[in-house]
Amino acid sequence: MEQAGAICYRTSENSAIEVLLVASRRNGSWGIPKGCIEAGETPSVAAAREAMEEAGVRGTVSTETLGSFFYRKAGDDLSYHIKVHLLEVTETLSDFPEKQTRRLKWALLETAAKEVSHPKLRDLLFWSRGRMRPQIRESSFLISAK
Repeated sequence: MEQAGAICYRTSENSAIEVLLVASRRNGSWGIPKGCIEAGETPSVAAAREAMEEAGVRGTVSTETLGSFFYRKAGDDLSYHIKVHLLEVTETLSDFPEKQTRRLKWALLETAAKEVSHPKLRDLLFWSRGRMRPQIRESSFLISAK
């Protein structure tokens, strides 16, 4: 099953890159906002929508896929293929659809890479270290409120 996810990031006051981690509702493990690509959506639009629904953030999302990985949910026979995009956060919402069911945490990029549960996502985070700013500027669009 095809899905899209977003590595949501911002730059801290001391110019460090921070990544927004989202806890799984099933087991509490740390990951990124991700979900199904709806009919008519591109993976980047789906990644931005999932970031807003699960984490309450909006921003500039890369139209290019940073990378991808496969995973299975515990107790589920389906295999999910996640296309991951970068999303530079420009707005944090006080209210969003999954606010009551999600735990969120901002972490330094290096810390986030160590704390995520999926090894391939960990690799993508480590690999993205120097690519966040340049990739967003080269190929991106702003997601605005609906």
